[in-house]
Amino acid sequence: MRSLLCLPLLLLFINCGNSSKKSEEHHTGLSEAAAAEVLVKDSIQPVSEPETQTSVPDLTALNDTVFVRLADYSDDFRYDLRYATTNNFLKSQVYECPECYVRATTAKALIAVNEKFMEQGYRIKFFDCYRPHDVQKKMWKIMPNPIYVADPAEGSIHNKGGAVDITLETLEGEELPMGTTFDFFGREAHHAYTKLPEDVLKNRKLLKETMEEFGFGSITSEWWHYNYKPVLDLSVANFTWDCPE
Repeated sequence: MRSLLCLPLLLLFINCGNSSKKSEEHHTGLSEAAAAEVLVKDSIQPVSEPETQTSVPDLTALNDTVFVRLADYSDDFRYDLRYATTNNFLKSQVYECPECYVRATTAKALIAVNEKFMEQGYRIKFFDCYRPHDVQKKMWKIMPNPIYVADPAEGSIHNKGGAVDITLETLEGEELPMGTTFDFFGREAHHAYTKLPEDVLKNRKLLKETMEEFGFGSITSEWWHYNYKPVLDLSVANFTWDCPE
């Protein structure tokens, strides 16, 4: 884990923001969005000419409920963020651009578990991370079926910054076979399904048992989905990140 000079960090505190913004947003239950907008503006500090950069805060010093850009704290992950493309089960691009944000507490756990995987010659590749609540609504509009998409009325753990969709790849960049593609909604994607090649079962077991060792929980129907348990009781969020022009 190491701090980098990079794009500004989006910080999101549950109790930050002024009282007027809280009252304006109270009816949505998403006051974090207003706080994020304020903090993003305040976080940009010119340090040199001609470039403007911001130091990334020490992850261990941040409140657990803060949102962080995972790539700012580790170069050891890989990304294939499908919902920023049309290569997904919705056949629609629902993110304007690909980024992986999670709560700080989730980031710490992901970095720790990835170090364990790397000791064995693997690393985590992400398909999805934090998902803004407005994106959840957009996905529900396209696919209003709770079997495939969490109802935005209650929100998804993805909206809380505690869920990730992942697989494993070798350190050379070769994905491990997992039996199905990401977002395959058939019984073959279930953890309990065992009519698969031995190497697939071994890979799924490695992923599941190692993630659980570091505080993540799985769901029965998706081998790729993991919830970081300490985040489950937090509220949904709706901030969005800036995209390159």
